[in-house]
Amino acid sequence: MADADLAALGWTTARAEQFGPDRSPGLIPGRVSLEHNHVYRVLTADREWLAEVAGRVKYRATGRHELPAVGDWVALRVDARNSRAVIREVLPRTSWFSRKVAGRTTQEQVVAANIDTVLLVFGLDRPVNRRQIERFLVPVRQSGAAPVIVLNKADVCEDELAAVAEAVHAAPDVPILVVSVRSGQGLDGLRGQLRSGKTLALLGPSGAGKSSLVNRLAGADVLATGDVRESDARGRHTSVHRQMVVLDSGGVIIDTPGMRELQLWDVEDAVDETFADIAAIGAGCKFRDCQHDREPGCAVKAAVERGAIDEGRYQSYLKLSRERAAFDRLRDERAQLEAKRHAKVMGRAQKEMQKDRGR
Repeated sequence: MADADLAALGWTTARAEQFGPDRSPGLIPGRVSLEHNHVYRVLTADREWLAEVAGRVKYRATGRHELPAVGDWVALRVDARNSRAVIREVLPRTSWFSRKVAGRTTQEQVVAANIDTVLLVFGLDRPVNRRQIERFLVPVRQSGAAPVIVLNKADVCEDELAAVAEAVHAAPDVPILVVSVRSGQGLDGLRGQLRSGKTLALLGPSGAGKSSLVNRLAGADVLATGDVRESDARGRHTSVHRQMVVLDSGGVIIDTPGMRELQLWDVEDAVDETFADIAAIGAGCKFRDCQHDREPGCAVKAAVERGAIDEGRYQSYLKLSRERAAFDRLRDERAQLEAKRHAKVMGRAQKEMQKDRGR
């Protein structure tokens, strides 16, 4: 096995120990680079395979979040004729970015796994939206990866300093890079985020230029790109699947589709981390479980009234906190329904057993 080749994809000594001697003979490690209609492209030390998930993996999964996602390391079995590959196991993730699937279904969707740094890409062909940055930043905080904000399309921005100031207001402790694919501005700083064995994921709204950035860093058109409509500055979703790109210069990038809807998933700690200023002031509230909304003696509301906390930032915090609470309620409701369904199934089974004994 060419460990050096795997190391360029992010394979480490710790992962090799996880894979270990206890795995069934004949399994080889690989990393998922693309998923489409339950068929996966998996990169190994020797080549790329098309693979399907073994039936036992599907059976044991409690939800789609336990099935392979782009960026996952997997244990692969190849048949004797080297014609078919099957994913037999998904190795433990060190980090992952998740969102709730659209609609009322309480189900986690893993967008990308085993990421070191998440580049949050926003286009400067439209005004910087503090609330949008805050919303994307919350699940990134939860993922375990380090966030970096990338303000792309600097060549069409009339007031770069003002745009950066808006981003700083939304994320005062996050590095901010200003770049332009067209002019090349700031790309050296972006390349500084890349090195062999490290994985970056690009997230952000449609039309921000994520695929164009990947192509420029790769030095070739490895991903399709599209135009942005002049009428409303919205771009097309040119990336329709999550995809991992290995750069010749070193490093791995995972591109993701632009997201029209980013529904949060299990981000309780990340909301407080994203709004650390509000959380710090909230420690002075009269009640320990203060929601900073209608409770008396709220230090956060007092700070808003005297201008120490921006009103828009406060409203964004409340919105995300309420969404988090609504998600928790929906998940609890589903858990209760599943428990009732399970109890009914077990009850019917017991009755059938008693009938059989009475015969």
